[in-house]
Amino acid sequence: MQLKPQDIVVLLKLVGLEGVWSYRSLAQDLFMSIGEVHNALDRATRAQLFDAEHKRPRLQALEEFLVHGIKYAFPAERGSVTRGTLTAYAAPPLNAVISSSDNEHPPVWPDPEGSARGYKLAPLYDSVPKAARLDESLYELLALVDAIRDGRARERSLAVEHLHKRLREQNAKA
Repeated sequence: MQLKPQDIVVLLKLVGLEGVWSYRSLAQDLFMSIGEVHNALDRATRAQLFDAEHKRPRLQALEEFLVHGIKYAFPAERGSVTRGTLTAYAAPPLNAVISSSDNEHPPVWPDPEGSARGYKLAPLYDSVPKAARLDESLYELLALVDAIRDGRARERSLAVEHLHKRLREQNAKA
């Protein structure tokens, strides 16, 4: 069994969800097939990142994986300048505390509906830009994960801090 990047996208979507969800609703929200969502949660369960009985991510294990393993398991893939959706330090919440220089292109997920120009940072899954447009919480979590995958030391440190805070808040609600 090997985790796939979309497994992390599904888990991050579940982090922000409250109430009842279905495979169908997740698939629609993430622009994935129902089978992809089912398989993602099956792999996440076997990796001990998802509690199938309670239908919730194991937040402590997920945080540990995101902080210490994601950049090795799913390294950032950079590309040329393109149009897209801002991510990593250039997206909320980090864009409130980190500013980029004017001559530096920000990281973007390639997206024809995006409003920014920057260097391509391949998203964890192709549908991430569309799914992020529909869910601000998911967008911010994915941007924080990208800052961990691709950021410099300060960006990674701030992303880890924000991620820890958000996951701790979700743990308190559960």
